[in-house]
Amino acid sequence: MKAVIQRVSSASVTIDSKIVADIQKGLLVLVGIEDADTQEDINWLCQKIANLRIFGDENEVMNLSLKDVDGDVIVVSQFTLHALTKKGNRPSYIKAAKPEIAIPIYENFVQQLETELGKKVQTGSFGADMKVLLLNDGPVTIVIDSKNKG
Repeated sequence: MKAVIQRVSSASVTIDSKIVADIQKGLLVLVGIEDADTQEDINWLCQKIANLRIFGDENEVMNLSLKDVDGDVIVVSQFTLHALTKKGNRPSYIKAAKPEIAIPIYENFVQQLETELGKKVQTGSFGADMKVLLLNDGPVTIVIDSKNKG
């Protein structure tokens, strides 16, 4: 499971000209799922996201977590995070899980993150054509792959 985590001042997701998710201070998390992802990957990644110390403290040092600042989250599924680009110019997405595998994992991920944070997590819509708008704060962008825990 791969995640691109962006610290934002604001973010929103629009589908068919309708805003379906909208937050202020918090994180926009793009998550890519592969067939090999397990509950262990979900638990580890959700714990990491909730506790990642990337928000400024009183001295503007990145010392506070999403939990510490009571920030909000939008999670958006993004199969393109598993793009393979070694050959040619057209990416291959063969490593990305098919919807029948990815959707339950994605839903479980969102549920686990809500449990970890103790609050509702907003989302896009799996497989939809989404317009994602964000104001990256910092900018702070972190990429995490649950297969590189060690």
